[in-house]
Amino acid sequence: MLNLSAQQLRKAADLKDRIAALEKQLAALTGRQAAPVSIQAAKPAKKKGMSAAGRAKVAAAQKARWAKIKAAKAQTASKAVKPVAAKPAKKKFVMSAAAKAKISAAAKARWAAKKTGNSAGN
Repeated sequence: MLNLSAQQLRKAADLKDRIAALEKQLAALTGRQAAPVSIQAAKPAKKKGMSAAGRAKVAAAQKARWAKIKAAKAQTASKAVKPVAAKPAKKKFVMSAAAKAKISAAAKARWAAKKTGNSAGN
């Protein structure tokens, strides 16, 4: 209604007056009191949310659910569970002295080749 011209506002006011007159006539015929016509559009009712009693019921239900979950966990923990035998540790891989010497010699050869600028060793 804010961006209406003066002519449109006059026409809207005339329509409101006609509606009010027709409602009076209808009320006279039916014997009921006419409802007043407001100029502003009716605003939708604002939702009020949950009542205090409703919140209390929800809170009580949630507490009961958590109590049930905690009781189930406590019951599971209290049952005597047979300890699982620990698996023996895997034997650690041990490299032979000959293999270590071979790898060390190859690494030294690579570094020596790299230092001299020879790319034959990678």
